Order: sequence, then C-alpha cells, then structure tokens
Amino acid sequence: MSLSSLSSLSDHEGPTVSRRRNNQMLNAFEKYNDAEFRARFRLSKETVLYLESVFGNSIKPPTRRSRAIQPMDQILITLRFYATGSYQRVIGDIFNIEQPTVHRIVHRVTAKIASMKSQYINMPTRQECLDVAHNFYGIANFPRVVGAVDCTHIKINSPGGAQSELYRNRKGYFSLNVQMVCDSHLRIRNIVARWPGSVHDSTIFNDSPLCAMLERGDFGNFYILGDSGYPCRPYLLTPLLNPRTAAEVAYNRSQISTQNPVERLFGVLKRRFPCLQNGLGLKLENIPPIIVACAVLHNIAIYRQDELTEEEPTLLNEAVEEAVAQPIGLNTNQNFVVRTMLINTHFTN
Repeated sequence: MSLSSLSSLSDHEGPTVSRRRNNQMLNAFEKYNDAEFRARFRLSKETVLYLESVFGNSIKPPTRRSRAIQPMDQILITLRFYATGSYQRVIGDIFNIEQPTVHRIVHRVTAKIASMKSQYINMPTRQECLDVAHNFYGIANFPRVVGAVDCTHIKINSPGGAQSELYRNRKGYFSLNVQMVCDSHLRIRNIVARWPGSVHDSTIFNDSPLCAMLERGDFGNFYILGDSGYPCRPYLLTPLLNPRTAAEVAYNRSQISTQNPVERLFGVLKRRFPCLQNGLGLKLENIPPIIVACAVLHNIAIYRQDELTEEEPTLLNEAVEEAVAQPIGLNTNQNFVVRTMLINTHFTN
C-alpha cells in the first residue's frame, strides 16, 4: 500500500504479521518500569492513561477484532514517533506493524491532540493576569508581565517547488519559524506554527492574532516581553540596545531575566519531544499539527506535574543570535514612551 492511498482507520487496519507477533504488540505498562516508560514515550504512565481517558473513545477502531489497534496502542505509537521523529524507528523499536499503518495512526492521533489546542493553550484572562504577573515579578522584579515571546526553528526537509527557498533560514537549513508565548512556569500561552524559516520574528508577531489582541488593549496595562529582535511598543517591551544609566542597566538586567523563561521553554519542549529538535522529514502540511500537538502535550504535562528528570542539554540562545543577526531598524522601533516611563519610575533608585 502506498502512502498516497492512506485513509482513515479501517476494520482491517493492524499488523500484517503473524497472530503470535501481533499478540506481542506491546504491553508497555508491564514491560517497562516508570523510568524506562518515560524515556521511551516522554510522558509518565499516569499521564498517558489520562490522555486515553480524555480522547481514547474518539479514536477507537470500529471493530473489536483482535487485529484492530486499540486507542492506548495508537497513543503510544504516536508518542514514540514524537520521541524519535522516525516511522522506521517506531516500527523497529517496539511495534510490529507496517509503516503505512504507523503513518495513519500518527497523523490521526496528532490531529486529535492538536484539535484540543483551545482547551490547553490560552493567554491569561483578565482575572488571571494578576497571578501570572505576580509570578513573573518573582523572577527579577519586572512588573505587569503576562508573557514572554520568542521564536524557535523546527528543521524540515526542503518542501520543493518555487517557494522552497522561503523555508531556508539564515543558518542555511530549511525550517518553520514557530512563535510561542509562555508564562513563568513555562506553560505555553500562545503558538503560531506556520511561517517559513526565512521570515523574521517581528513579521510573525505583527501578523499574529496576539498582536491584534494587544493592540486592542485586551490585557489592559500589562505587557509581554521580547528580545531586541522585536520592535519596542507600549505592550511589547524589549531591552535597550545601548543602556547608559544605572536605571537602564537595571531595566535590561531585569527584562532579560524575566524574558528568559521562553528560552528555557524551547529547551524543555525539544528535550521532551526530540522530533522537534532533530527535525521532521514529513510533508510540509503534516508538520504544523505535530508542533501544536507537542505544545498541547507539554502543557498537559505541566498541569499534571509530569517532569522529565534527565539533564537538559545545552542549547544555543536563539534569541541572542537572532537579535544580532537581524536587528530591528531604529526607524521601526520608536515606541519608547512606556519603556522610558517604566525605567524612570520602577528602576531608578
């Protein structure tokens, strides 16, 4: 069966190997201890059981035949793909099923998880803003912050065609440039996962629904923080490029420390789901749902206090690199009034 003939789950979808091997498919909850399970599937057993309770019924096969792949196995197959980014490794490591079946399952379960975005990824409400700002203030005494924004690149294969070079980023590889906003607990509050790698962070922000919300004043006198790759605005505060006074130095130090959670988020997200770090060699249209699904699962893990314990690898500070390589021109960065008032009232001794 070719990938072009893929369709929804059928009565006969399942392993084409012998009944003996099919019975060996996987009972991961018995086969692996907690640490081994988490290493392979990037979530705890308890969280995976929670996922099955939330949407397992919606992915049940329309048959109880022994060869039908049940919701728990579909979820584990998908999580194993997120942990490897490879259909072949999913098949070879654990599951005795063919690649076309894995392909169908991964994209079906991914679509279901991504469809839950509005339940798990939201900017703070007016009532929540005070609590979110209080937690940000605890980092470095920066007031009224409800989010930290930045972009990260997810490697992809060349999509081909006349527009393919739009996806080649300044480092020379093909990517999607994905914008995220997080709070101080690294919970993802907003995500945009559709822009080619060559597009600047500020362009993505300016075109986003979040920018329109901020322009309307949906968050009152609260701010989000960005690095110097963004234009300074009344609702988006950035570092000063050349701080001169003690108050400006204090502002920069506080701003950079308070914006840092979004950098930590990228490291944590890519460590939990290595497919985002190693790259996704799929058709372009299949990649954004996987990125969103990983973001949803990240937030679910935070809600459930499901933390990875292995050491986080050292990742490059993408925000610093982007700001140095593609600084915002002064002619587009003139909204300094709010920032100057904050420096003079809050950061002056």
